[in-house]
Amino acid sequence: MTKALKQEGIDLSFMSKIVSTHVPFSREDLIGSLQETQDHYGYLPEEVMDKLAELTSTPVALIYGIATFYSQFHLKPHGKYAIKLCRGTACHVKEAPKISSAISSHLGIKDGETTNDMLFSLESVACLGTCFLSPVMLIGDQYYGKLTPESAIEVLENIAKENKAK
Repeated sequence: MTKALKQEGIDLSFMSKIVSTHVPFSREDLIGSLQETQDHYGYLPEEVMDKLAELTSTPVALIYGIATFYSQFHLKPHGKYAIKLCRGTACHVKEAPKISSAISSHLGIKDGETTNDMLFSLESVACLGTCFLSPVMLIGDQYYGKLTPESAIEVLENIAKENKAK
């Protein structure tokens, strides 16, 4: 993720580059364009989606519809590591709420928020489809299962250490 955000606003020049790679631009290019945009800005700022609508003569409602339909898109700044914590029945009965509380306390954020350093975002999800690992969380494409509050914090601390070493 690059830091395309400026103190006085958002640098929209990147949007012209994205649109120019899809000539002629069609509705089939919208998802890919939104993915490229999110990769660049780290999320989909309102000004950026408005600019995409303007440059492509696409109704802004269609762009917002796509951005809000697919869970891969984020309308507010999102951490480098998205923590998806399962709150499904199997995880719930194995004390996932205690794990959620421990993570929130450790990171200083609530569900749906991002740490100030933009390293972690926390999101509880209905189901990760891995009940045999319950309680479970997904960070990136890595599953961490049979968690306790302590083991969940240990995972986050290890990720933070690895990130600092880079």
